[in-house]
Amino acid sequence: MRHIADRSSRLATFAATPALAALVLAGCSSTANPPGGATTTTKGSATTTSAGAAPTTGTSASTTASVEIGNTINYGSMGTTSTLDCADGKSLNVAGSHNTLTVTGHCAAVTIGGTGNNITIDKIDNKLRVVGMNNTITYKDGDPKVDKIGSSNTINKGS
Repeated sequence: MRHIADRSSRLATFAATPALAALVLAGCSSTANPPGGATTTTKGSATTTSAGAAPTTGTSASTTASVEIGNTINYGSMGTTSTLDCADGKSLNVAGSHNTLTVTGHCAAVTIGGTGNNITIDKIDNKLRVVGMNNTITYKDGDPKVDKIGSSNTINKGS
């Protein structure tokens, strides 16, 4: 019997770990200070944060997580308008839906997942990978290899 009880407590601990992780990540909202000395500008109900991380605009509540690991910005959000900075060759991963993002600087590589995002990027050096659906991606400069894996995505080069 003791063997079964020990197993049950281990299973309960194992099952609770993802829930705890979700609660911790929920704290990574748009009100958190992103790394890299961000600057934030607020006009009316719109807030824009320029840095390797995150921000939101609009009047509805949303959760935004932005984490910079090494030379890669990982941005996830729903329904936000934001400006991100790839600076001088960072990579960018975007996940989420119905975001309007402006990406300044030049990105080494960009991966987009999610649906209904409208993203404008100054420059992509090496690779653009679009995995989600119904996204509109415009990059102004660069000659990246484009992988269009998702469905109903629009990719434009131009202003």
